[in-house]
Amino acid sequence: MKNLLLIALFMTSLSSIAQDGNAKTIKKTFSRTTTISQTIDSDISVVWALLTNASDFPRWNSTIVSIEGNIEKGQKIKLKSTLDTTRTFKLKIKEFIPNEKLIWGDAMGERIYTLQKVENKTVFTMTEKIGGLMFPMFANKIPSFDNSFEQFTTDLKKEAESK
Repeated sequence: MKNLLLIALFMTSLSSIAQDGNAKTIKKTFSRTTTISQTIDSDISVVWALLTNASDFPRWNSTIVSIEGNIEKGQKIKLKSTLDTTRTFKLKIKEFIPNEKLIWGDAMGERIYTLQKVENKTVFTMTEKIGGLMFPMFANKIPSFDNSFEQFTTDLKKEAESK
């Protein structure tokens, strides 16, 4: 019960940090965390299906150039983002709880997608934390994720609500 309360408080604090499609970034010496949250007027299963269909991502998501592989627990994907089209991110699917949570990442960081059903809507939250001991040496070379997160969320909301 105590753990559930802590999780609820954490999710509430994340949502209050970045609500209604506006990304917020917290910078620390050894890390950077960007969070966004948006209420989507669609069933949670529709949002989940969009987030887990890698081959369809580039069609609806203007921040993604390509994704290769299957978005399933333990699988690896190769992702190209519009933030740096010359780089292919090799990511492992670390957690996969249908209609609830998806985590992928590499040694540098993790991206966490969470879905929460509220009435007949879905509260979508995306958080990415990057960092490590060497992070201060190259942090200024990594572009801000705020605009990309906002565009990703806008695209997801538009596509899910059209279904």
